[in-house]
Amino acid sequence: MTIHWCGTGLSAIPGLRKLIEDGQDVMVWNRTVPKAQEAVGDLTDRIAAFTVEALTAELNAGDVIVSMLPADMHVPLAELALSKGAHFVSSSYISPEMQALDGKAKELGLSLVNEVGLDPGIDHLFAHDLVAAYRASGVHNDETSLSFTSYCGGVPKVANDFRYKFSWSPLGVLRALKSPSKSIKAFEEWNVDRPWNALSRYEAPLPEAEEFEVYPNRDSLPFIAAYNFDPAWTIRDFVRGTLRLDGWADAWKPLFDEIETLSGPEGEARLREMSEQLWNDHAYDDGEPDRVVMCVSLEAKEGDTTTWHQTYVMDAWGDERGSAMARLVSMPVAMAVRDVLDGRFAAGVHAAPEAPEQVADWIEAVSGLAQHLEKVDHLG
Repeated sequence: MTIHWCGTGLSAIPGLRKLIEDGQDVMVWNRTVPKAQEAVGDLTDRIAAFTVEALTAELNAGDVIVSMLPADMHVPLAELALSKGAHFVSSSYISPEMQALDGKAKELGLSLVNEVGLDPGIDHLFAHDLVAAYRASGVHNDETSLSFTSYCGGVPKVANDFRYKFSWSPLGVLRALKSPSKSIKAFEEWNVDRPWNALSRYEAPLPEAEEFEVYPNRDSLPFIAAYNFDPAWTIRDFVRGTLRLDGWADAWKPLFDEIETLSGPEGEARLREMSEQLWNDHAYDDGEPDRVVMCVSLEAKEGDTTTWHQTYVMDAWGDERGSAMARLVSMPVAMAVRDVLDGRFAAGVHAAPEAPEQVADWIEAVSGLAQHLEKVDHLG
């Protein structure tokens, strides 16, 4: 069985190299062959120029396609996998079009695994573990309300005046700033049109407490069911969001003001111009360390009294192994490939693992990727 790893961008390399170093049968596909050779040419000569036609010719039943390509390629490659009796893995969110392939994948006995990067991915593991631990605690009753928050962000290890640096094209970040979000705040659905209208402060329970700026992103509401919340539970807050360094909003206010005015094709063209300028001004320098902070928390209260409260806090930064972002995105992808080949994912469309034993295995592996990972019990 061959692993067809498609895409060798900056966030793909550690996981790809791990699979090759472990002796897996890996075929590397990239639009630009010299870039792939620069990334893994010291380990393998099985590198080819990516086209769907070329991949189709090499793909066999039982193989795994890994898509680290732009999101619009995931569904076509998943459909190709199904047509050839192969499995599929990506780190991206499950789109409605991907979810629509669930029935066919189950019928064929094939796994289409997504959301196995950093966020989404590692955050799912922490959420599943916290919900399972809360269920087992026995503290829940009819008077209990729950607050769930999950914040993650890539930030510079060495803070700068801009309060941010880019690991790859800023265009995706700029587009996300134009996106609305849905979450739950104070027992009610909270719909926000722009992130800067929903900023709050969050003190991360790191060994040395640190305050960040946070805001909700995308639509948090489907994850209530995805994280196995009981439908009868009363939810006070439920937010999946983005974390930024303190002072980020002030530093970015001129960008917010301009983004608010942009629309249509001209607006998109301007976003691309802004992206290019930001990449020139605020990209990481070679060897400059990045940092990733993730905090996933579940708190139960009876009235104003906290009865149960645990938080996973992760802090990672670039070192001799490369960037933190690349490790934490691509290594879980490699773990998913391993588990697909070992039959640990059932047939169908899946996100990151939720079975307790598999979650525990993955969290143990993730602990080796971060400089600090702790589950904090706030009540001791």
